[in-house]
Amino acid sequence: MSPKVYRIITIIFTVLAAAMPVLSGVMKLTKSPELVAQLTKAGVGNQITMLGLMEIVFAALFIYPKTMKLGFILLSCYFAGAIATELSHGEPLNAVLPIVLVWIATYLRDKSAFISTKTQVV
Repeated sequence: MSPKVYRIITIIFTVLAAAMPVLSGVMKLTKSPELVAQLTKAGVGNQITMLGLMEIVFAALFIYPKTMKLGFILLSCYFAGAIATELSHGEPLNAVLPIVLVWIATYLRDKSAFISTKTQVV
């Protein structure tokens, strides 16, 4: 694969991975009635503003190259918690797609987030 094609694919996955939490965060901040009802049913309706802010901040950290690994960790933890909440309440697993996109984008952007390229001296 040529470097140009690889870069385009990486950008597409990064934009998709960051856009999903940003859009979700905006929906939470605007208090979308359907979303408020769903989150209240899950028991986190009182924290909707904080959850929305977290998603937007974590996505911003993920987009910025110097804080991408921190954003990756925070988004992974956030969506893992969302998956656990969805599983425990019998809801559809809406958080699976965003976490998969975040992991793919991270791998494409910086493989060292998963595999250390440094040799360790003992």
